[in-house]
Amino acid sequence: MRILITQETDWLRRNPAQQHHLAELMSLRGHEVRAIDYELLWRKNRNGKLFARRQVFENVAKIYSGARVTVVRPGMVRLPYLEYLSTALTHRGEIERQVQEFSPDVIIGFGIVNSLSALLAARRYGLPFIYYWIDVLHRLIPQKAFQPLGLMIEKAVLRRSDMVLVINEALKDLVVGIGADPARTRTVRAGIDDTIFNPAVADRNAIRRQYGIPLGDTVLFFMGWLYRFSGLKEVAQELARLHHTEVRLLVVGEGDLYGELEKIRNDLHLGERLILTGRKDYHEIPSLISAADICLLPAYPDEKIMQDIVPIKLYEYMAMGKPVIATRLPGVLREFGTDNGIVYVSRPKEVLTRALELVRGGALEDLGAKARKFAMRNRWQNVADEFENILKEVIAAGKKKSG
Repeated sequence: MRILITQETDWLRRNPAQQHHLAELMSLRGHEVRAIDYELLWRKNRNGKLFARRQVFENVAKIYSGARVTVVRPGMVRLPYLEYLSTALTHRGEIERQVQEFSPDVIIGFGIVNSLSALLAARRYGLPFIYYWIDVLHRLIPQKAFQPLGLMIEKAVLRRSDMVLVINEALKDLVVGIGADPARTRTVRAGIDDTIFNPAVADRNAIRRQYGIPLGDTVLFFMGWLYRFSGLKEVAQELARLHHTEVRLLVVGEGDLYGELEKIRNDLHLGERLILTGRKDYHEIPSLISAADICLLPAYPDEKIMQDIVPIKLYEYMAMGKPVIATRLPGVLREFGTDNGIVYVSRPKEVLTRALELVRGGALEDLGAKARKFAMRNRWQNVADEFENILKEVIAAGKKKSG
């Protein structure tokens, strides 16, 4: 199969997500995969250039050795607001070019505007189109005035897609509620690679020594993009207020909140109790998780962006045998329930108190075992089998329809 993926985020710099795993696994199975992406972090990387030229990155493998994904980045104007208009035009042209040159068997959209362009191109050339939701994208548009337009586009694409895939059940309810056909909507969950995320092979003590963490200290861990609604600010402030010097907060990632966390560390004299590593390579993540005692998802429970999603990091935490403390997010609660290694709190500021209760109560080992058992239900190879079969089904149905 020749698979064309479109998305509106940075394939190279952002943390591996559903599309990265599936694209690379498909390439390892002999399929050709191309992905059209967008330089999301252009403000940090502009180098004084007003216009970014088209770039092609060959044989990209973020996760699996030997994977060969071609990433195409269309040009864009690096100016606020004009970035959107220029990207809409260049992505539309690039999709047309890829249909002509690459001749994909199926197009899979993960974005908003370029998913509409991909859908329209698929219709012109008689190709099947799959809309894959791993997030509620219109809620992530930074300019709130554009969010209704984003939702309108999403609804139009959902109604006309040959298949809609979602990453969890809460998202399935959402997309069906705004226009997706229930008969053509399926859930393909996130997975886990238990050869990488395996507590038996990670060196917990080496990471602790690297960051100067005493072996007996309790480490709370978070990884991923540092959104302002992540709840980490409140956790850090609570850490300073309670003065538990034997508790550390280890944060792996970059993002909007990073500078504010640095300021909190300095102003509240947290020192080495708040460890900010910045962005780390994917293959370093299992060892970093292994150094933790409890992993966190303390996002604001009333944040709309978080209501219907299940971050892939939860599966990775759990596969490493770590209990998780999360705020009571509807999508997470529905996906994992209350007896699979996740403990819920109502607000981010309750995280530290709950963590200390679990440590003192000797509950970590049992919760971690439950978490790993749950995560092992969804190995990536099984998820890839399901995804590959859906692609074949959609392509076959398209050929039957055109024939």
